[in-house]
Amino acid sequence: MTKAKTNRLEALKMIISSQELGSQNELLNALSREGYYLTQATLSRDLKQLKVAKAASMNGKYVYVLPNETMYRRVKTPRRASDMQLVSGFLSINFSGNMGVIRTRPGYASSIAYNIDNSDVPDVLGTIAGDDTIFIVVKEGADYDDVIDELSYIIPDIDNYER
Repeated sequence: MTKAKTNRLEALKMIISSQELGSQNELLNALSREGYYLTQATLSRDLKQLKVAKAASMNGKYVYVLPNETMYRRVKTPRRASDMQLVSGFLSINFSGNMGVIRTRPGYASSIAYNIDNSDVPDVLGTIAGDDTIFIVVKEGADYDDVIDELSYIIPDIDNYER
C-alpha cells in the first residue's frame, strides 16, 4: 500500500470518527477539505477495505461507523483529520521492575510499539501492544529516566510526561 493511500485511509478513519456523515458525497466533500480528491469508486473501495458500516446515530440518522468503535471513538468537538494525525497518541508511562506500561489513545498502541521495536532503543528488549496499551520489557537495571529519554526520539510527547 502506498504512503498516499495509507494517509488517505487514516484521514478517512479520522473523519468518520469525528463527524456524523450519512452519504458518500458528504464523505467525498470532507475528504476534499483535507486535500484528498478521489472518485466515488475509490471511496467505495476504501470503505470496503476499512469494513465501514452504517449505523443509527443518537438522533436516528444513519451514519458511517468504523467496525471497531473502540479504535476511533467519536470526539465531542470535530477537528480537521490532518490536525488529529499530528497527535502522537501517548498518554502515560509507568514502570515496575524491568517492565513498563505505556498508555495511548485508542488505536495508537500498535503503531507506537512497532516504532519502538524497529528503532535502536538500547534499554528496551521488546514490546507487546494492544489497542491502547503497550507492555515493554526493559533491560535489567536500566534507569527509567534513561529509558524515557531513549523513547523521546520515538514518542515526542513523552518529554512532557511528569516522571
